[in-house]
Amino acid sequence: MGTDRVGLLSRRTMLLSGAGFALPGVACPRPARAGQSYTLVARPAQVPLTGPGQPATAVLAYGASVPGPTLRVRQGEPVSIVVENRLDQDTTVHWHGIRLPIAMDGVPGISQPPIRPGEKFLYEFTPPDAGTFWYHPHANSLQQLGRGLAGALIVEERSPVPVDRERLWTIMDWRLKPDGQIAAGFGNRMEAAMSGRIGNTVTVNGVVPPDEPVRAGERIRLRLLNTALARIMALRFEAHRPVVVAIDGQPCDPHEPASGRLLLAPAMRIDVVLDMQGDPGRRYAVTDDYDDDLEYVLLHLAYAREAPVRPHPDGAPLRLPRNPLPEPDLATADRRELVLQGGMMGGMRGMGSAVWAINGVSMTGDGHAGMAPVTTLELGRSYVLRLRNDTAWLHPMHLHGHSFRILSRNGAPVPHNQWADTVLVAPKETVDVAFVADNPGDWMLHCHVTDHQAAGLMGVLRIEAAARR
Repeated sequence: MGTDRVGLLSRRTMLLSGAGFALPGVACPRPARAGQSYTLVARPAQVPLTGPGQPATAVLAYGASVPGPTLRVRQGEPVSIVVENRLDQDTTVHWHGIRLPIAMDGVPGISQPPIRPGEKFLYEFTPPDAGTFWYHPHANSLQQLGRGLAGALIVEERSPVPVDRERLWTIMDWRLKPDGQIAAGFGNRMEAAMSGRIGNTVTVNGVVPPDEPVRAGERIRLRLLNTALARIMALRFEAHRPVVVAIDGQPCDPHEPASGRLLLAPAMRIDVVLDMQGDPGRRYAVTDDYDDDLEYVLLHLAYAREAPVRPHPDGAPLRLPRNPLPEPDLATADRRELVLQGGMMGGMRGMGSAVWAINGVSMTGDGHAGMAPVTTLELGRSYVLRLRNDTAWLHPMHLHGHSFRILSRNGAPVPHNQWADTVLVAPKETVDVAFVADNPGDWMLHCHVTDHQAAGLMGVLRIEAAARR
């Protein structure tokens, strides 16, 4: 199938067709690097997703744009962010991938009360890790994330890799009607039992992407962020060799991806370094070929006609400084198995309104008070979690409040010292991950195909000083 297709529609058809507390009034979103304080206002907005001259799309936004403003903060320094709710429904904000206190995690009923319409909530934390993270609601997630509420949170390294410049691609997936408006049908049970709500329009930084201008010889750090509800991507850079330097914000051994494809499931981030070795004046495709039948060109790298910045690739080292993650002791680690169950072709019967389960337990929605833990872990102890996917569908599994080392897939070691907070588990696959349970609280573990989470594929890992086994 041709590479000018986006989802089910051609690009041309697509274009046509601490605890919080109440605060007094605060100004609209603004960066304030001194003091690292921000304000985010969740509100309805109109944005031109499909380009100039096309109908604006009614969305939910932080401020007046999708994605929301990129928040840039410094590693190891306190951050304060006021979130004001101007929606007609409750909301929260989850700081995805940040290791922070449970009271700041943004799960209603578990870590905080929801932010009611007209109210504000103050989030305060000190990010211990540098890297690419993001923020999004954990209340009515299907609608709020699916209608645009998401943004990047960049924690800057004290010693970043030397590059000529940096780019962020926040990739979103939308299901639009011919008039450019978001189609209804969130929470369709049939979709929830299969691959989730996949759209027909992909945007980068809030628009159907134009060319990405580059210059021969330059070195670019590219931060990739997938905020889609369900779309899994495999990005291939024509005639280029991206080097992966971080996964989910955590540095890894620099390496080229297997088969040259960057696999990016919902909620995942990948930082790559690109040496621009193309010919001046040429355009090179960046293609999402995860699904052979729906392959499409995301955008083109468009080279300026100027002479190269340098004649040969920059020889500076690419390794990022390691974050202060506690190393699990595999020799003494306690081992727990978590089995992912349900879905279409996976024994949905007897699960009531839920479609999915973990170890036979279904937790629907976004989180609520009184959720019993799937398992209880002892504070300070090392654990190996075996995630066994007994379903016929892929699941990007996200653990709040922690990062884990990916040890193996079906018993085969995973190379390159990869740490993550979201790991993609294929059908019938078993993935072993390890971490130190050093952050006390009730932490969500859920699939980040949001339909799957809302339909039961979610549980709580309780970490406390006195474990109950």
